[in-house]
Amino acid sequence: MSALTNGLLIYAALAAALAGFSGLSLAMDRHWEALYGRGSSPGDKTRWLQACGTAGLLLSLAASLALKGATQGWVMWLGALTAGAVVVVLTLTYHARRLIPLAKAAAVSAVVATIAAQAAHAL
Repeated sequence: MSALTNGLLIYAALAAALAGFSGLSLAMDRHWEALYGRGSSPGDKTRWLQACGTAGLLLSLAASLALKGATQGWVMWLGALTAGAVVVVLTLTYHARRLIPLAKAAAVSAVVATIAAQAAHAL
């Protein structure tokens, strides 16, 4: 694999982990209330947020395994999960209103980076 493909897959793993943990955290009432005030609830959006969060974490796993293989890919994935979780926790703690734009940007850029890595690998 080229350096470009490697870089894109690393970025995709990190961004997808961040987007996944953002979705999973917003599916919880406590974090939803931090954004939208007491008494509010994600309601019908809970399942959607959980599904998108799970998809983000699976995309992160796929990018890690594609880059490092079955043995080291799991270790890389755990590192990406750790980094994503730290960013989400710090964002919720200090700038909760910025989590949704950050998560949207991370999700879109993770998908784009994955597609670009596949295209670069095919060349």
